[in-house]
Amino acid sequence: MRKTLAFIFLLVLCCFIGRGVILYAQEDAYDVYDVYDESIPDDNDSDDYDFDDDDGQTEPYIDLYIPDKYTMGDQILTISLGMAFPAVFTNKGKIITHNITPPIGINLSLAYNFFLGQNLFVGGEVVFMTLFTLSKNALFIVPIGVRGGWQFVLSRFEFPLYASIGIAPQRYLDYGYFGMYLKATAAAFFRYNPNWSFGITSDWGWFPQWPKEEGKRTPEKDVDAHFIGVTLSARYHF
Repeated sequence: MRKTLAFIFLLVLCCFIGRGVILYAQEDAYDVYDVYDESIPDDNDSDDYDFDDDDGQTEPYIDLYIPDKYTMGDQILTISLGMAFPAVFTNKGKIITHNITPPIGINLSLAYNFFLGQNLFVGGEVVFMTLFTLSKNALFIVPIGVRGGWQFVLSRFEFPLYASIGIAPQRYLDYGYFGMYLKATAAAFFRYNPNWSFGITSDWGWFPQWPKEEGKRTPEKDVDAHFIGVTLSARYHF
């Protein structure tokens, strides 16, 4: 009987001791995780973060392209297609009536820019212009020149301003003329990605004709022609 009572007493004592160890172990676990607060990792939330293998910190993923600043040696090829509009034609400072059908002509150009710094650039251009007269004949002008300008950059938007000067061979029926031209241009572009930008270009060009007959100047036949060009442009950056 005494052995039985002693066995029951030891069994009860072991139960209390065991319960205490489990309780303390459970309290230690809560201490480690701060009583089950939000710092306990949840496998279901692991996809919401982009883990950095170097320091283990979490960062949200943001897909945002920010263009690099231009540096010396950066280059751009530009192709443009649009319309040419006859503007003002003068002779000795007086406005004269022109024979070109408003408002349409074709304006196609290929240009190259080389950056000398963050904003300053120089380059060249070849333009093909076709305009039609009231008699449905075509006037062809092919300006070939050099240019230089300055580009303003605002985030992914770029605004180049530049001036061009060069030669302008012209042809109308059997008549030909080899003259010059000056042009001022403004444009606005959106930088789509590191290689491409797209925008609109507008220019004002002056094309003087000071012809000669039998080697002599004929001022009464001088024409200072002004054309406006509006084109859609695509630029390749490299």
